[in-house]
Amino acid sequence: MRTSYETPIISRKEFIHIGLNIGGVAVLSAFLNACSGNKSSQETILENTSSNTTSAPASTVAPSATIQPEQTTPVQPTRTIESTKIQPGDTTQVALVWTNNRSQGVKTAIELMDINQFQEKRVFLKPNFNSSDPTPGSTHPDVLRALVLLLQELGAIGITVGDRSGMGDTNTVMHNLGVYQMAEEYRFDTLVLNDLPMKDWVEFQPSGSHWKQGFLVARPCLETDSLIQTCCLKTHAFGGIFTMSLKNTVGMVAKRHPSTGYDYMQELHSSQHQTAMIAEINAAYTPNLIIMDGVEAFISGGPAQGEKVAPGIVLAGTDRIAMDAVGVAVLKMFGAYLPGPIFEQKQIARAVELKLGVDNPEKINFITGDTESATFANQIRQILLSKE
Repeated sequence: MRTSYETPIISRKEFIHIGLNIGGVAVLSAFLNACSGNKSSQETILENTSSNTTSAPASTVAPSATIQPEQTTPVQPTRTIESTKIQPGDTTQVALVWTNNRSQGVKTAIELMDINQFQEKRVFLKPNFNSSDPTPGSTHPDVLRALVLLLQELGAIGITVGDRSGMGDTNTVMHNLGVYQMAEEYRFDTLVLNDLPMKDWVEFQPSGSHWKQGFLVARPCLETDSLIQTCCLKTHAFGGIFTMSLKNTVGMVAKRHPSTGYDYMQELHSSQHQTAMIAEINAAYTPNLIIMDGVEAFISGGPAQGEKVAPGIVLAGTDRIAMDAVGVAVLKMFGAYLPGPIFEQKQIARAVELKLGVDNPEKINFITGDTESATFANQIRQILLSKE
């Protein structure tokens, strides 16, 4: 296993070699048949079944949430935690685009998902601005720009980009990453979640949680018409194991309680139950769309710096378990040390217990639009189904 942060990026040619070794004769045969024009790439390599899981506006406060005394008007929930649970037999779709062009990848992935629910909607866009480090340490500007432009094209009436950085001052991080300049150019709003007063946080005290004092989630994330996550593909060296869509939610949670000063992040990062706690905060809401940038990834280290490889993919979906499971499979393909079946990874296993998404890999259906993407997806499916 290489450990240097300067390790050269794996090329697309090397990936095909790796993939064929993993996929074996069946994948190679399917690939050759697809190239010969006998069938479409999706018919040849994948059976794309329509999902019966539908997305809906991000949930607001669940009935069990505790509202702080400062709040005088109760929030009316549009969707409760219970109603977002996946039912037995439900499947989900993950769009996979094999590309080095992030802008085109984002656009194609959303088109494959056939999601057009943003007309006349306010959208909160939650990026990965944990630090000022370049991608995959943080959201790539091409991804952010592509999402903003596409949402505007789809009729969104307002877009807010907001986050809370974990490794640096959020305002400084957003400035260093050029977010404010982009906001001025493309006319979207920005929000530093650290600056929110007590009335703009919602306290959750879920039963059975590993959080000793519950946790606070930023109200603007819960009350928006639509919430979109865009996350990176990487390992996490500080106890999270990997950081994708489930872990990206940590940026919506307060670092400290504005009134008492209680440090939620110190509790999280010092707990032996960190992976379970990451999953538990996701019970507070349901995203409308998730975009994962896997053009580059960390297979060790992370979240700010690590050993970099280049899978060359962009993923889109609405199910956080499915998205992270696919992401873990990609990391495994490129050499990350993540032993054991993917759905037994503690972060994913706890999310399954909470019914936040699909409960096994067989319920994940890939959508692709070309032969290379379909070949990659077929290789990932084999890793998803593996018991190792």
